[in-house]
Amino acid sequence: MSDLTKEILENADISLEGLSEEGKENIQVKVNNISDEWEHLGITSDFIFCKVMQDKKLLRELIKMILPDIEIEDLVITAQKSVELGKDIHGVRFDIYVTSDDGTVIDIEMQVLNQGNLPRRLRFYGSMCDSDLLDKGVVYSKLKDSYVIAICPFDYYKKGLHKYTFTNRCHEADDLEMGDGTTKIVLNAVGTADDVHGKLKEFLNYVAGKHSDDEFVKKLDEAVYKARQNKEWRREYMTLAMRDLENQEIGKDKRDREKIEMMLKKGKSVDEIVDFCDYPASLVKAVQESLLVTQ
Repeated sequence: MSDLTKEILENADISLEGLSEEGKENIQVKVNNISDEWEHLGITSDFIFCKVMQDKKLLRELIKMILPDIEIEDLVITAQKSVELGKDIHGVRFDIYVTSDDGTVIDIEMQVLNQGNLPRRLRFYGSMCDSDLLDKGVVYSKLKDSYVIAICPFDYYKKGLHKYTFTNRCHEADDLEMGDGTTKIVLNAVGTADDVHGKLKEFLNYVAGKHSDDEFVKKLDEAVYKARQNKEWRREYMTLAMRDLENQEIGKDKRDREKIEMMLKKGKSVDEIVDFCDYPASLVKAVQESLLVTQ
């Protein structure tokens, strides 16, 4: 096993003790796969996006493309900022959380997978932005404007637009806005409408995987390349990926054990479970033994 693999596993707090040679080989394959994956990551990787957008010049230029009407002199960037409301309350980790010099909050998310819940996801992000401000002692009347922006390589609303901007409006009077200072924007990299121009369109084309000669896109692409050359970031990415894989395996093992336990309690024999469900005999026997101990 390579030194890199050992270092990644150590950082991820994954022990090799008790693993068979086959198990160790499987771990090595996983590390190699993650390493290969790293070499091909682009701007749509939230990890790369978060690292690249810590560059104030790049981020300020991107914000100006998306929100041309707001003025930002300075900004404070927090990449992958976590907000927790309590031990038993679901928190959130923002991709890029920006506070401007006048207090305006801008949350930018790289949303690659269409999980069918984008509107409610953005609602939750917006509420967490407000919760973070209120936790810092800001009273309701002093809440600054907030923008939650999702960059997507898919058209969630299927209208062909590159940019969907949402504010709270009155149903009975179309020209009346609530005035709560919240805006949600969904950027669609695969739009077909002629609704955005210039740098924003070139950026979205880049997100969609298309070539562009735009100067901002060139700088962004160079930053992505440099990010992949950063050994510390590569190690961090691989450690997080291995930890995620380990958690997935733990979850799968728990579900398998629960299913086996249920079948054993229904009177199925070890051989029946192995034959019909293709579980390893060693796992089925281990679950059986644990049941005998607890009974």
